[in-house]
Amino acid sequence: MQETDKHTDDNADFQEIKVDGKQSPLRIDKFLNIRLQLTRNRIQEIIKQGNVTVDDKVVKANHKVKPGELIKIVLPRYYDETQPLLPENIPLDIRYEDDDLLVLHKPDNFVVHPGVGNWTGTLANALSYHFGENLPVLEGNSHNRIGLVHRIDKDTTGLMVVAKSELAMSHLAKQFFDHTIDRTYYALVWGDVEQDKGTISNYVGRDDRQPRINRVYEEGESGKWAVTHYEVIERLYYVTLVKCKLETGRTHQIRVHFQHMGHPLFSDKLYGGDKIVKGTVYSKYKQYVEKIFKALPRQGLHAKSIGFTHPSSDERMLFESDLPPDMEKALELWRAYVAQRKAGKKNMP
Repeated sequence: MQETDKHTDDNADFQEIKVDGKQSPLRIDKFLNIRLQLTRNRIQEIIKQGNVTVDDKVVKANHKVKPGELIKIVLPRYYDETQPLLPENIPLDIRYEDDDLLVLHKPDNFVVHPGVGNWTGTLANALSYHFGENLPVLEGNSHNRIGLVHRIDKDTTGLMVVAKSELAMSHLAKQFFDHTIDRTYYALVWGDVEQDKGTISNYVGRDDRQPRINRVYEEGESGKWAVTHYEVIERLYYVTLVKCKLETGRTHQIRVHFQHMGHPLFSDKLYGGDKIVKGTVYSKYKQYVEKIFKALPRQGLHAKSIGFTHPSSDERMLFESDLPPDMEKALELWRAYVAQRKAGKKNMP
């Protein structure tokens, strides 16, 4: 009997298959076609992209599997819901598009993919309308054939890449899995972050007591390994603007990591940043912070850049975006607060 080990990355599924000792020689594309219940065309595309290895070596579709070999497969993560995807004419801020992919800027208050309570009004619905009759036919997506290689939280703004072909889906999923996608975020966090640069690394997973949020676990308890590199951009007395580079892409990773450090993201309702975490007890200070909360009524997080290798041309591509107006306004208000404190103005708490 074949032994199969399956685990998931947040953007791709990973499987290991130990070939049975009695397995007769068989082409690997046919072997995986039978084992994974995927078409041979899709299996061959995945193999072509280097997403399949045998004993840690990339193989071709005509490789004959042998007893005892260890096969590893990286599969794109498809979001396949039971309900058909309704195309909706929702404006999109597309920064780049070709036959294989598109890069767009997602605004806040915009859910990426349909789910319970959000079957319409999502980015996937908007993309379905945008593609129209050219909606990509991606295997494994019987209803929602949208190449969402990764997600961004509803109230996080910034850049996303979307696959438009099976080639792009497999290629980009492998880049996410291999951590060769370059992603930087700007985060406004509570407190004065101690180090100018640093790395946060631990295990992040769903909180059993509060299913809507994630938390940090000790090794061996639960969760998936998560790594965030950060660098301080600007210190603003009671808050800090930091640049984060994701090595892994766990759900709410930046939000969880900084909350665990004692620096929740400013205005983050899920992780305690929507309350005054640092500052004075004076009512004037509280009123001033409430003004900033109103200017930025969501977590201060923006996906500022994304870089990847184009699946067809092998060109390295990098896209960058400006901070959205609400984050800029919050920063302006904090800068004004710092300036007035430095000036020694008596009316500033």
